[in-house]
Amino acid sequence: MGNHAAGSQVQIRPWSEDHLHLELLYRLNVPEMLEHLGGPESDEQVEKRHKRYVKVQSLGSGCMYSIWLADHPVPIGNAGFWESGWQGSTIYEIGWGVLPSFQQRGIASAATAAVIEQAKQQKKHRFMHAFPSVDNPGSNAICRKLGFAFMGECDFEYPKGSFMHCNDWRLDLESGV
Repeated sequence: MGNHAAGSQVQIRPWSEDHLHLELLYRLNVPEMLEHLGGPESDEQVEKRHKRYVKVQSLGSGCMYSIWLADHPVPIGNAGFWESGWQGSTIYEIGWGVLPSFQQRGIASAATAAVIEQAKQQKKHRFMHAFPSVDNPGSNAICRKLGFAFMGECDFEYPKGSFMHCNDWRLDLESGV
């Protein structure tokens, strides 16, 4: 399946209390998905994450989405944006994850591009940043593909209390660079 085909089949849906969304977080909570993000979370942490994802939109500080394929009965990943502080400014941060069996098909890129369009419509923050680990070639490739500018390497706190060595990618939501 090429990127064009994936893009036409990929849908994003706002996160909700729906049990499918919580089940998705549990399916994403595996070592191969979280090796660059500090490893799997406890059940309590997963349930708190689910509540945060539901709440972020009502706070007006971003939106989380589930990723669906047109011909698949359950969500296969997530993507979203949220407000974050970075270098003295409030920015949108973006993140995504697609289950391993659906990776390398252009799905994450298509879903992330759709999320970026949603963030642009907010007209709230000029810049969006992504902070993939320097050791995560897939996520760094998505940033390049979607037109993010490489700002340099940095240490980024995630999860709370732990620092990762990341690449700082920035997208100007007004000009697209």
